[in-house]
Amino acid sequence: MRILVTGGAGFIGSAVVRHIIRDTDWSVANVDKLTYAGNLESLAEAGASNRHRHYKTDIRDRPALTAIFAEFQPDAVLHLAAESHVDRSIDGAAPFIETNVGGTYVLLDATLAYWRTLDEAARARFRFQHISTDEVFGSLGPTGKFTETTPYAPNSPYSASKAASDHLVRAWHHTYGLPTLATNCSNNYGPYHFPEKLIPLVIIRALRGESLPVYGKGENVRDWLHVEDHAEALTLVLRKGRPGETYNVGGDSERRNIDVVLGICRLLDEMLPNSTTRPHEKLIQFVTDRPGHDARYAIDASKIKTELGWRPRHDFDAGLRSTVRWFLENRGWWERVMSGAYRGERLGLTG
Repeated sequence: MRILVTGGAGFIGSAVVRHIIRDTDWSVANVDKLTYAGNLESLAEAGASNRHRHYKTDIRDRPALTAIFAEFQPDAVLHLAAESHVDRSIDGAAPFIETNVGGTYVLLDATLAYWRTLDEAARARFRFQHISTDEVFGSLGPTGKFTETTPYAPNSPYSASKAASDHLVRAWHHTYGLPTLATNCSNNYGPYHFPEKLIPLVIIRALRGESLPVYGKGENVRDWLHVEDHAEALTLVLRKGRPGETYNVGGDSERRNIDVVLGICRLLDEMLPNSTTRPHEKLIQFVTDRPGHDARYAIDASKIKTELGWRPRHDFDAGLRSTVRWFLENRGWWERVMSGAYRGERLGLTG
């Protein structure tokens, strides 16, 4: 297969590209404009493969997309390109609307035009797969989980922009017949994670002996999914999912934010016995919660498990340990990232 992957230099996208190049014989056209969160170093050995080609292209650039479709002739699109950080969306929503909503529209429009040029058999095989988030569903109370039929109730500019893009994908399937698939995932973690997100931010700040900011009392709960499990789920949905369907992907690993932070601190205490900042949990600092902070997310992934046979391979405790170890062993990667546009400052304070 020939797969056009948007956002393939980002955190999840690069994991998907690495998985495809390592574990399949597929070819990848990687469309990524390399914003602050895009990094070709995250592709590792996949970046040098003759089955991978990077196009430094904005998904809002319709002529460029048309040319890529004509040249590469993909059998499927995996759409991961997005602005994705809630705090950053609070500081400025415009890029989220422009990329997540406008960019998805342009990509759908270009895909539909290309799909209509295919013969009947190729149109039947073709797939457009959209990768979204559980944040579109809003906030849960202490019990219950999000299912594929949970009503949308986004509470941040980021989640609202992703909800809008989800609806566009659904509309292009029902109106134009484009064979689409969609997934909504829980919080990802793992290697090559951009340092503005909780787990890598805590690891890096702790290594620097800096304060570890925890919103509110750290009681917010997230369901954690290892990025490599997510990548495997996405290619499985691409191969076996039913057009027009949505599949939730979760790691069955609910944790309070404070427990995740404490877990990282204990792992660093163990792995760095000579550190002058031990115990690292003394660096924890509770800070004012961000506006509209959803209390709890939890994914019911029974549909993808029952229908497609997917299961997460990573236990969270073991996955967190391997992630902390990766950041310890790959200091050069995150130091180069941190020398750019993002340096660990607080975002999302609304002025």
